[in-house]
Order: sequence, then C-alpha cells, then structure tokens
Amino acid sequence: MGGQESDLESFIYTDSAPAGPVSITTISYDGSRVDEQTQVLPESLPDLTLRPAVTWIDVDGVHDGDLLRTIGDVLGIHPLTLEDIENTRQRPKIEDHGDYLYVAIRMLFPGSDGRFRSEQVSLVLGNRYVITFQERPGDLFDHIRERLRAGTGRFRTAGADYLFYALLDTIIDGYFTVIEVFWERIEGVEEEVIAEPDKETLQAIYALKRSLIAFQRVVWPLRDVAVELERGESSLIGDATLVYFRDAYDHTIEVVEAVETYRETVSGTLDIYLSSQSSHMNEIMKVLTVIATIFIPITFIAEIYSMIFTYMPGVAHPWGYPAALTSMVAVAIAMLIYFRKKGWI
Repeated sequence: MGGQESDLESFIYTDSAPAGPVSITTISYDGSRVDEQTQVLPESLPDLTLRPAVTWIDVDGVHDGDLLRTIGDVLGIHPLTLEDIENTRQRPKIEDHGDYLYVAIRMLFPGSDGRFRSEQVSLVLGNRYVITFQERPGDLFDHIRERLRAGTGRFRTAGADYLFYALLDTIIDGYFTVIEVFWERIEGVEEEVIAEPDKETLQAIYALKRSLIAFQRVVWPLRDVAVELERGESSLIGDATLVYFRDAYDHTIEVVEAVETYRETVSGTLDIYLSSQSSHMNEIMKVLTVIATIFIPITFIAEIYSMIFTYMPGVAHPWGYPAALTSMVAVAIAMLIYFRKKGWI
C-alpha cells in the first residue's frame, strides 16, 4: 500500500504551466465548410468573429499577460475577465457581461503517470464565437474537433451556444472517469482494511480523503454555474440549446452526489479501521491481563517461600521445592480452566 498511498496523496495535482510561446488556433464552420487556422495573430481575430460562420478560438497558454490584453482589446473582453483568465486558481464560476458569457472551470484528465492533471479552462461565449483559454496544449476536445471536421452531429448546423455547451459537457463528463478511478481505489482500501490493515492503510485512507476534498473543491461550485446556464437568462443561449444545458446540470449533480457518497464511504472505512485497531488492541490487552492475573498467585507463592526465616514449614523438607512448583502449576491450570469457562479466553 505504500506506493499506492504516495499516488493517492497527489492523485489530483496542479503543476505550473510551461512558459513557452502562446499559440492561437481557430476553427470556423457552418453547414457547408470548415476552415482551420494555426498560429493566428490576435489582430486577425475580429475579422474571424465577424463572419456569419461560428468560430472557435483556442488559446493555449495564459502566462503572457501582454498577449492576453491584446486579445481582450481586439475582442472586447473586460480587463477584470482577463485577470480571472490569467489567475489560474479560480473557483468555477460564471459571469454574464451582456455581450459575452465567461465561465471558469477546471479540467481533469489522465496523465502518463496514472494521476489526473488539473488545469483551469476559461470559456468565453460571444454572439458567433467561443474562446477557450487553456494553460497548456493538450485537452479533452479532440472528439469535438473530429466531429466538426466530419460534419457529424448538430455542430455544423447549430450556433456558438451549442459549441459552448459541448465544451463544458466534455469537461464535466471527464469527471466521471475520475470518479471511476476513485471508486476502484476506495474498494482496494476497503479490502485492505478488512484483510490486514496496517499503518500504511491508514495513510492511504487519509490520502484518499485529501484527494476527495481536492476533487470536491473542483465540482462543488460548478453547481452554481450549471444552475445559471440551465435557467437560460442570457440572450446568447437559444431556447433550442437550453435542454442540453439541463442535461449538463444533471451530470453535474451526479458528480457532486458521487463525491459526497465517496467521502462518506471513506469516513466509514476510517471508522472501520479504527474499530479494528481498537479491537486488536483489546485482544492484546486481554491476553496480557490473563497472563498477569495467572502470575499473581504464582508470585504470591514464590514470595512466601522467598522469605528468610529459621523455622519455616516445608523449607527443609526434601519435597518442598517440587511441592511449591507443583502448586504453582496447579494454580495456573485451575485459573486457565476458569477463564475458559467464563469465555474470557
């Protein structure tokens, strides 16, 4: 369990983003065509957003504040929103600025070492565009890109609000993968507690609790985001897309309830571990108490015959020593038989 504990301790981790160049890619599409561009300059973004097509602007890297401000200036993003995008320790939240919606959410996806990497994704929904700001290249959106290229599903005929929903729903669906791994590890710890719990088992339980707390901080505020989107109060979200946001809300509630259930399960596992350790300690104390109780009369007999008197019955008798030993053994056997009948041993 030692190796498992060290993995669980940083099961969901947030590492520092690379300080490499920021890249901007765009996908513009409508019912008949798809236009992809890489290494797009910020100055060309307004022309893309003014097209009748829907445009997805993907920005990989948020560490260049000057570039973010340039993007904000050309697209009309408020400076406070840009500060939230650059600060990658935001709680999941939603802000309605009238001409655009801003959502901050954390994306979890498997790393190469079996752990889940956490990074902030900021999404901006405009009239005919969606902007995603990510800390680094690599995400969960490849299947969306493939469906846009292939023209399958509703993407090519729906508006920017549906793309916005699809990106959010993909991130939320990624949480279910984390939940499945959590459940597997919880089951492993439970089996360890029932079989042969030790100190490393306790460390693994506490590591699971810490990871679940970290996960809860990711998903708990997401309920408020899902509720506001599900209400459909923004003019940027059409009535036809509201039903999909209701589905995203249902998925969010499922994740939140699963995290709560798993936390209760881990707490119950900890109680079982502490009870088993307490029961084991009681068994040890019972054995030691029985041994000490048996030796009380034996010690009493030995102490009597260790007293130095000139005239003491049986001291000079040739069978005195064997008789004393025999009495000690007889007393011990009698006490063991008595304890057995009482069910104490």
